Order: sequence, then structure tokens, then C-alpha cells
Amino acid sequence: MYKVMLVDDDYPVLDLIQYAIDWESLGLKVIGMHENGASALEAAEQDIPDIVITDIGMPQMDGLELLSRLKVMKPNLRAAILSCHSEFEYARQAVKLQVQDYILKDTLDPSNIRTLLSGFIAELDAERNLQSEQLKMEKFVDRNRSLMKEKFIRTTLQQPLLDMEKWKQELKDFGLPLRSEETIIPVVGLVDEFRAAKQRFQSEEVLRFALDNVMEETIQRIGISAVHFHYSAKEVVLLASFQGGLKVNEYDEIKVLLRQLQQAVGTLKLSMTFFIGEVCPVPECIKSSIVHIRQDSLSRFYRSYGSIIRSSEQVFGNSFDLFSSFHKISEELRDLIVGKRVGEVRAAVSDWLKETTQHRIDPAVVKDWVLKLLLDMRLKLQSVLDYYPSGSSDVLPNEAFELDTLDELKEWMISHCLSIIAADHYRRGNSRRTEIAEAYQYVVIHLDRKITLEEVAEKLFMNPSYFSRLFKKETGETFIECVTRMKMHRARELLEGTATSVGKICETLGYDNQSYFIKLFKSFSGVTPVEYRSSRNKK
Repeated sequence: MYKVMLVDDDYPVLDLIQYAIDWESLGLKVIGMHENGASALEAAEQDIPDIVITDIGMPQMDGLELLSRLKVMKPNLRAAILSCHSEFEYARQAVKLQVQDYILKDTLDPSNIRTLLSGFIAELDAERNLQSEQLKMEKFVDRNRSLMKEKFIRTTLQQPLLDMEKWKQELKDFGLPLRSEETIIPVVGLVDEFRAAKQRFQSEEVLRFALDNVMEETIQRIGISAVHFHYSAKEVVLLASFQGGLKVNEYDEIKVLLRQLQQAVGTLKLSMTFFIGEVCPVPECIKSSIVHIRQDSLSRFYRSYGSIIRSSEQVFGNSFDLFSSFHKISEELRDLIVGKRVGEVRAAVSDWLKETTQHRIDPAVVKDWVLKLLLDMRLKLQSVLDYYPSGSSDVLPNEAFELDTLDELKEWMISHCLSIIAADHYRRGNSRRTEIAEAYQYVVIHLDRKITLEEVAEKLFMNPSYFSRLFKKETGETFIECVTRMKMHRARELLEGTATSVGKICETLGYDNQSYFIKLFKSFSGVTPVEYRSSRNKK
């Protein structure tokens, strides 16, 4: 719907135009009627119209000056002059301002204005369609180029480089010509907390598009000769070239670029970790360097988010047997869950996994240990708590495989433990309905993102309205109240047990607006998150 502004110090004329035309049927909306140009300009600065119909002679600011200023703000503004003046000079000035029509009030006919407006609408529709097609074409070109770059880097890493000259030419076409006196440093970047990032951007494609744009702009702005390739939505390969010489420290220069990229990505509320490979004096070693970085699972798994790391040889700790205390820890975890000691679960899991970092245990072994612990727990709790998980155990290995870091694995393990407690708690409460227990379990596992009643109802194969009524009847609270309460409980745990910032906790719990999160927390706890943490630290 296009927006229209009417400006005339002769109010009866404004009134006539306003009520003589069915604006809505034309797809128009009158956003303001003003008696002078100054008032109209002030309003337009807040909400710029698409069409303006204005008188010329008005107090404070005449119509010609108004249009002159509006055209600066919106060059494709459609305008018509409505005036008592028929002098040639006024008409000539109006033509200079690209005014589409000049209507005399003496011969004012609403049907003529409707015809004029229909012409404006047709022109604006044509412009909008053209812009839409241009945008689609630009997106197509960008997407096509992005896919070509992905194909290039995948082919480079997965197939033999039989034609080096062709490979160099393709790299040059992407913006990085290789010269004999220059060296190349390959870098691999990973999106931290990828699962949460993908949920926030709603799809891998949108996330990838946003990263592409911000990284391209940053590389161009800094002026370093570099090009980036998406290997996948969460993994980027960067190649940067540097002039050789004793005075040049390539690693210092590449770190400058990577810090700038991290800052730029931060504007998207994302974090990236970069792994720097070895300096490559010849193109042939670029592939082996990138392959080595991608195979460095140890550095990836134990990384701190937002780091810049020199990739090195993997050294696994061989002297520590993680499974030696498996049964003891399994019993401790069972006691914590049966006793519903929610606050101790997080601390215990964190302590158990600390040893993996200290001894640099192979990530595959750590994931296997966590999986076996959770599966063993499920079997034990079937008899103790009459617990039968709603999801298949076959899903767990797939979920664990997707986790990039020890921190993500830890949070995943804690979430599953807390979901068991939640499911049992509400199964033993007033409701014996399995749907309610499964709903609570789903909420606990997905506290890191927005949760809607509709999506949970769909998971349970229930009508949303029916599920809403059933949930209220069985629990005494609405589903939204339940989600908010559980998120606030998790916020308390994070404030007490971690040094995570309030802003990060806000994001971790799926809230986009920090002010709203703080308001919710204060309503729930009586104090702000900062005040809550301060009071706990004093105890």
C-alpha cells in the first residue's frame, strides 16, 4: 500500500479530496493532511510518503520548496501541484521539480485526481517490480558465485590438482592472483555455537548469506589481498597473499585481518574462531595446509570461542583412561537425577569433563564416553523412575556427532539430564498425561531458542488450541508461563554457576531483546540479573 500526503492551507480543499476518493480501493493510505509545507516536511522526516499533492502558496514553506526538499529525501517521489495560480513561471518551476501534474483548483474534479493517482500507482508498481527483479538477479548472481566458490574449494581439497595453471586462473577470477614473489597463508574459520546460530538465522542459507556479505565488505575495506570460500555454512576457508621479505611478518598481518573479521561478524551477534595454517611459498602446499587444519580435531574441540589459533600437530593424551571411573560417575549421576538435585548436575558434569581438557583426550573418545553414560543412565532410570524417553536412542549419536566443541557437548549432556528430571517431576505430579511430560521435556532440551505453543503441539500431534487447554488444566499454568518460568530458572543457574555475561545468557535462552529479558527476570526474581548475581556472590 502506497502512502499519500495532502498539503494545502485551504482546509475545505483537503477535506474534499480526502472524502471524495476511495483511497483503500486504490491501494493507497493517507498518512497526513497538513496546512503548510513546514509541518508536512517535519512529518515526512518521520514517515516519507510515496505521493504528495500540495498547494504552492502556503505560510512558513511553500509547496515548491517542500517538493524540492522531499525530492532529496526520496528521488522517485510522485508529486502533483494543486493551486489557484496559472502563471507560466509556477508551472515552469514545477516541471523542473519533475512534478507529474499541475491542477488548478478552479477546475478541480475528483475523477481527474483519481485518474492521476492511478497513473502514479502504475508507475510505482513498475518501479517496484523492476527493483524486485534486479534484487532477485543480484541475489542469483551472488548465490551462483558463492556456489562456484564452494565447488572450487571442495574440489581443491577433495580431488588431485592435475592442472595447476587452470587452478591459478580460477583463483584469480575469484579475486586472488598468485604472483611469484608472494606467499599465501591459508586460514579456516568456524562459526562458534553453530546450532544456536542456525536457529537464530532460521536457516543455513540465510546465515551463510549474512556471513558472505559481512566478510566480503570487511576484506575490501581493509585492502588486504584475500578471498574467502564457504566450505559449508559453518566453515570458511580464507586465502590471503603477502609480499615476501624480511620486514614482513605475515602472521601479524593476517591476525589484523582476522580480528577485523571477528569484529564485523560480531555485529551479526556471531562469534568465529580462526585457525591459521603454515606460510605457503608455492601453491602446491596450500592444499596440504588446509587439509591439515581441517583434520586438527583436537584444536577444534577444545577451542575457546572467538580465538585465533596457530594450527599444530595433534597430540592426544595417552596416559589417562577416561573410562576407568565410568561406573562410579554413572552411579553419582543417577543419584543426582533421582534426587532431583538440579543445581548439582551442572557442577558435576563440568567437573567430570574438566579432566578431558587437562589430558587432551581424543574428542571421539570423549563423545563416546558421554553417549555411553547417557544410554546407561536411560536404562537404569527405567526401573528407578519408570522413565521411558519419548525419543529414540538412535538419535543421540547423530546429535553428538554434530557438536563441535567440548562446551557444546557439556551443555548438550546437561540438557538431557535436566530433561529426565523435568519429565519425571511432571509425570509424578497432578497429571499422568504423557503429553504433558513430553512437553516439559521438549522445553528443557530447547531452552536455548524461542519455543512456541504451536511447534510443541505439532511435535505431540495435537491441535494447538486443545493442547493449550489441556496444558492449563493439567498444570495450572499456561504453556507460555511455563516456558518463561523454566527459562528464568535456567538464567538463575547460569548467573550462579558461570561468569557468562547477562547479554550472552539472554542470547543463550533465545531472547533477542536484552531489555525485555531483564524485565522478565526482575518480574520473576524481584531483582535484575546483575543484582541477583551480586547477591549470590556475597554468600
